[in-house]
Amino acid sequence: MAIKNILKKLLFACLTIFVVLVFNYFLFRILPGDPLAMVARNPKATPEMIEGIRRFYGLDQPWYTQFFLYLRNLFSGDMGNSFTYKAPVTQVIGARILPTVLLLGVSEIFAIILGVLLGIISAFQRGTKTDVATLGFSLFTYAMPTFWFGMIMVTLFCLQLRLFPTSGMVTPGVRFATMGAYIADVARHMVLPVFTMAIVMLGDYALTMRNSMTDVLSEDYIATVRAKGFGSRYMLRRHALPNAMLPMITIIAINLGVVVGGAVQIETIFSWPGLGLLMYQALKARDYPLLQGIFLIITVAVIFANFVADILYTLVDPRVRY
Repeated sequence: MAIKNILKKLLFACLTIFVVLVFNYFLFRILPGDPLAMVARNPKATPEMIEGIRRFYGLDQPWYTQFFLYLRNLFSGDMGNSFTYKAPVTQVIGARILPTVLLLGVSEIFAIILGVLLGIISAFQRGTKTDVATLGFSLFTYAMPTFWFGMIMVTLFCLQLRLFPTSGMVTPGVRFATMGAYIADVARHMVLPVFTMAIVMLGDYALTMRNSMTDVLSEDYIATVRAKGFGSRYMLRRHALPNAMLPMITIIAINLGVVVGGAVQIETIFSWPGLGLLMYQALKARDYPLLQGIFLIITVAVIFANFVADILYTLVDPRVRY
């Protein structure tokens, strides 16, 4: 029965990916602007040259022909060539995945740990000044615009205090003698982007954890554990926390798509060489193949995260299996 449900969820995930793929394909083609407009503005570009470029990228074909050619090439592992970088889309995206995974991964870890801790503290101190302060801080960070907080961090810590670099992943033009020196330089560049993104995500996790933990602490089995004389640490570790973490699994999976949206702003502000900055540059240049490739990668990542969350739910909560 479990295998049947997993296969059913996998089928729906594949259908979702296909629907999003079709949507993304037509979405970028109804945007205003022409991808060859920049070439046309070049005084040395002749009409024959522009028409040749249009034929090279298949833009002279009808939209349905372009769509079926795109599907055929995609299933063979070819996402097309970037208008801007004059290189295969897979090659351009491949060079930017690791910085984004590094930034999002570290930020998510910090946000989840701090959010869970704040949520637990707020739930156990419900109605006190500590709860009010924690709840107010969580609501403030939850509603705080990502780009605004990022610019505040750059202005304060980069331009005024000069504690951290303003942009990039490594210091340009520097040869590192050891791998440790390289890692230290990358870590120094990561401090502000990771801190900014973690604080922005922190509020959502803290609020979710507080509400979930508050509901769990009001359950009868928690009262039974306390009546038996078990301590708060045992009750939290063995009974309250495992049940309160169930909604967090869903929130973490859903937030992956939101985090990628925030990464566009963070990477643009800090010039972090990841997929977010690449998406912003591709959008400005109307680079259709590159935008389609980036959105496809993000779509697969979000759907895969939700698929894993469904599987984890059945493992963590036996009631879901029935």
